[in-house]
Amino acid sequence: MSKRIFTPVFFFTIGVIMLSIVLRLLPHWPNFTPIAAMALFAGAYLKRKELAFAIPVSAMLISDLFLGFHQTMIAVYIGFALIVGAGMLLRRHVHITTVVLASLGSSILFFLITNFAVWASGMVGYPMTGAGLMQSYVAAIPFFRNALMGDLLYNAVFFGSFYFVSRRYPAFAA
Repeated sequence: MSKRIFTPVFFFTIGVIMLSIVLRLLPHWPNFTPIAAMALFAGAYLKRKELAFAIPVSAMLISDLFLGFHQTMIAVYIGFALIVGAGMLLRRHVHITTVVLASLGSSILFFLITNFAVWASGMVGYPMTGAGLMQSYVAAIPFFRNALMGDLLYNAVFFGSFYFVSRRYPAFAA
């Protein structure tokens, strides 16, 4: 087994991550970003686990330097770390069905974690009851819709691009 880090797959994945940073910084619909797709893609294709987690988290930190930090950032980063983990589960099973299911599952997981954190932080003023938690989730549905559409689109672009590049250039298929 090769211990090489700097492979064509590594550079393709770094390109996806850099593109994700740029797209996150450009104007976009709320939550319609490539960040979750980038995390899923990195988990699936970066062979070294520490890089699969470190590089997307670093990308988030870099873009957050420009966008600003907030009270629920830890929940956001935990959500993305779990999405990287989901990508690692895809490694040997990447095909359209598993990518779509992982994309949907990642969107739902991120929605549940981050909106729970918003509710638990008390920063929006929802009552600290089950009804307050449900209010938090209901209020976030438009953001979830955008995130879901963005995740599906960007996962199709990232995984689809890699599929077509790896068919054209066999060095990527390794």
